[in-house]
Amino acid sequence: MMFIQTTEQLGDQLRAARKQLGLTQPQLALAAGVGVRFIVELEAGKPTVQLEKVLRVIDALGGQLRLGGLPQVRSNKHDT
Repeated sequence: MMFIQTTEQLGDQLRAARKQLGLTQPQLALAAGVGVRFIVELEAGKPTVQLEKVLRVIDALGGQLRLGGLPQVRSNKHDT
């Protein structure tokens, strides 16, 4: 398991996954429902990318985001 602590590390890992799957940036953008520019910026480690789109890219690559080291909390939509 890889620990990702920077946007650059996230971009590097997503680029490696895309290449391992044999996808071009335009193909991944289409699969994730985002623009090619977003993929380029994400892979470059741009720190202002939108999390919702990042999650769609991860899903399109067949991955999932896991958080470790945080306390587990039950989901309650009424909590603020």
